[in-house]
Amino acid sequence: MLKITFLNLRKALLFVVLCMFITGCDWFREKPEIAAVLAKHFDNKIYNKFDTAVYLPIFKAKLETQSKDFLNPKVIAAFYEKNQYLPKLVTKFYVTGQLDTLKSFVLQSKADGFNPEIFNAAAYEKQLQSLNRNKFKTIDEVYEAVADLELNTAYILNKYTNFMGYGSINPRNFFNRFYIKVLRPDSLKMDSVLNTENLVAELKKVQPNAKSYVDLKEALKSYRDSIGNEEAVEIKSIKMNLERMRWRLPLQTEELVVVNIPDFTLTWFKQNDTLAHMNVCVGGKREAAYTQKIKTFLKTGKLDDKPKNHETPQLFSVFNAIQVNPIWNIPVSIAKSEIYWMARKDPYYLSNNNIKVYYKGKLVADPDTINWNKYPREKLPFNFKQGSGEGNALGKFKFVFDNSSSIYLHDTNNKYGFKLANRAISHGCVRIEQPLKFAELMVKDKYQYDKLRMDVDLPPIDTTKNEVFKKKLAKKADTLNIFQLKPTWYAPRKSIGVFIAYYTAWADKGKVQFRPDVYEYDPILWQAIKRYM
Repeated sequence: MLKITFLNLRKALLFVVLCMFITGCDWFREKPEIAAVLAKHFDNKIYNKFDTAVYLPIFKAKLETQSKDFLNPKVIAAFYEKNQYLPKLVTKFYVTGQLDTLKSFVLQSKADGFNPEIFNAAAYEKQLQSLNRNKFKTIDEVYEAVADLELNTAYILNKYTNFMGYGSINPRNFFNRFYIKVLRPDSLKMDSVLNTENLVAELKKVQPNAKSYVDLKEALKSYRDSIGNEEAVEIKSIKMNLERMRWRLPLQTEELVVVNIPDFTLTWFKQNDTLAHMNVCVGGKREAAYTQKIKTFLKTGKLDDKPKNHETPQLFSVFNAIQVNPIWNIPVSIAKSEIYWMARKDPYYLSNNNIKVYYKGKLVADPDTINWNKYPREKLPFNFKQGSGEGNALGKFKFVFDNSSSIYLHDTNNKYGFKLANRAISHGCVRIEQPLKFAELMVKDKYQYDKLRMDVDLPPIDTTKNEVFKKKLAKKADTLNIFQLKPTWYAPRKSIGVFIAYYTAWADKGKVQFRPDVYEYDPILWQAIKRYM
C-alpha cells in the first residue's frame, strides 16, 4: 500500500515538472501574429519570445498617456479595444513597406503647405529606423519599439488623411458667414481608414486632385524656390488658399457656377470646360469697428447704433428656379435703413419707384399719403415690394437656389457697378453682368429660351414665332386696358450647382493671381492654421 502511494506521488511530481517545462517553452506557446511576421522577416528568433501578456500593459499605458495628443482619441481607442490592443498596423504594413510609404507621404506634405512635424515626421523616421536595424538585445526593447511605432502610425494615419482629405480646420467654426456644410470625416470614415487592408490606396485616395489645387501646389514650389522665405506674404497666401481648396463641398454637380468674392467674377464650369465668365457685384464690406459697434447695438437696441454688414456669405446650393421680371420683396433691414428715409424725404418716392406697401398683409391703396412721423423706424409695421419693370432693383432676371440667407443671383438696373475695380457694393446678393447669357445657359431648350426672351421684350431666335412676339408687345402697349407686368417662372436644367467662394490666390496658366482680401478673412484663417504650416 505504501509502495503504491509513493509511486503515485512520483508520477504526480513528474507531471508537474513536465507541465512547467511545456509552459516555459516557446515551442508550445501560441505566438501572436506580430512575432511570426517579424521573426520571419528578420530571420531573428528574438521576436519568437514576444509575449502578448507582457506587451499589452506596456501598450495600454502608452495609449493612455499619448491619447491627449491624438486628433480623434475616441476613434483610435475604440479601434484598439476592438483589436485586443494588438499592433495591427505594424503587423499588416511594416514588412510590406507601406509604413515607409506613409513616411514618404508625410514628408511630402510640405508641398501642400504643411509642416511635416505636425505629423511627427522626425520621430516616426527614427522609430522605423530602430525596427529596421534589428539590433534589439532583449524582447522588452521590442515591446517598447513596436508599441511606439504602432501608436505613431495610428496617430499619423488618422491626422494625415483628415488634413489632406478635408482640410486642417472646419471653416464653419471660424467664419460667421460660412454657411457651407463642408464634408468632414466622421468616426466611421476614420475607423475605415484604420481598418484598411491597403494603406497606400487610402493615402492616394485623400490627395486633392483638382487641377486648380495641383496648379496652385506647383506654384507654391516655384515661389519657395524664388523667394526662399516661408514668412513671405505670397507664400502664406498660397498656403491659405490651398487649405480653402481642401474643404470639400457637400455635393458634386454636373455643372458648377463659381462666384469668387475677392475677384468679383463668376465662372461657369462644365467639367474642364468654361461655359461663361463675367463680372459680378457682391456684398459690401462690414463697417469698420463692427464688433465693437454691434456690442453697443445689442445694449441699446437702437437702429442708429446698428453697424452695416452686407458681406455676401459663402454658400453652396443647386439652382431651382429662374424668375423673369421679378418682384423684389424688400428685406426688413433695407426697408428700415433706406426705404423709410427715402419715403420721408420724398412723398412720391414709393409710387415713382413702383414700390407697393402692405400693412398686416393687405395692400395700402395710396402709400404716398402715409404719415411716416407716426411710425418709429424700429417698429415699422409695413412690408414693401417693388413691382416688375425697368426700375426694379433686381433687373429682369432672378436666379434662385435654396439657402437660409435669402441670397440669390440677379440682374440689376444699375449697370455702372460692373465697371468699378472694387465691386463689393451690393446688399449681399450677387449681381451678374450678363444675365441674358446666364439665363440662356440655364434653360432647358431653345423653345424655353425664346419664351424667356419674349418676356423681356426681345425677339425670339426662332423667326416663326415673330407673330406671337408682336402680339405680346401690342398687349403690353395697350393703354386702354392697363397692362400689369407680372413675373414668370422657369425651371432650370438639373444639377447646376452654385458655389459662392472666397479665394484670394489661385494659379492661372502658370501664374499666380493674387486678389485683395476684401472682407479681411485671411488674417482669421492664418491664425487658425498657422500652427500646422
